[in-house]
Amino acid sequence: MNVTRIEIADLVEDAFGRRPATKAELLDRANANHARSEVLATLDRLPDVDFRTLRDLWPHLSSIPVGD
Repeated sequence: MNVTRIEIADLVEDAFGRRPATKAELLDRANANHARSEVLATLDRLPDVDFRTLRDLWPHLSSIPVGD
C-alpha cells in the first residue's frame, strides 16, 4: 500500500495548533498514532524546518499522491 497525503494528514493533523510544527513533532505525532514504517520514512525525508500548516508539507512531498 502506497503512502498518501490523506494518510499523512490523518496521522499528523493534530500536531498543528497555535504554533508551527517541527519535523520531530510530526514524527512523534505519527508514531503516537501508530503510523506505518513507510509513512515514518516519508516524513523523515522532510527538511528540518517549522511547518505552519499541514499544507506547508505538500511542496516537500510533491511525489506523494493525494489518495489511492
